[in-house]
Amino acid sequence: MRRIGILLADLFDEREFIYPYYRVLEAGLTPVVIGPEAKEYRAKSGFAWRAEATPEEAGELFGLLIPGGFAPDYLRRSPEVLALVKGVGERGRPLGAICHGPWVLISAGLVRGRKVTGFPSIRDDLLNAGGLYQEAGVVVDGPLVTAQGPKDLPAFMGAFLRLLS
Repeated sequence: MRRIGILLADLFDEREFIYPYYRVLEAGLTPVVIGPEAKEYRAKSGFAWRAEATPEEAGELFGLLIPGGFAPDYLRRSPEVLALVKGVGERGRPLGAICHGPWVLISAGLVRGRKVTGFPSIRDDLLNAGGLYQEAGVVVDGPLVTAQGPKDLPAFMGAFLRLLS
């Protein structure tokens, strides 16, 4: 079974986690929820979900998704999370980040020279990291898919899932 990692930390955007989680399941893939620790994390709304694995326990992943919210600011502080993200990116596996998720891509060193988008408030961060910022809801650059926010979830997941087929 092809396993797709989904990163989680406190203050995640529940829409940007739940929608991808169920789209991955619907596609016949196995979602693996990964956090800096295997524990329960709370969304901005108070909704909670448990990360079943740490980056070291994640195993072989066919792709990886990074939901937004404030969680990416916590995720990018974890050397283990960054090593996992960098490894997926360097292997050319599908890698998706939405909203503030591209912050993790910046910290993993995966943005320079790549076409990317993200929540408008991180535009300068993406540009300063050498990203080729695009003012678009969803941007695909090889195996990298980025999106601006929740309104872009259907197109974001459609693009990500096409990369897996």
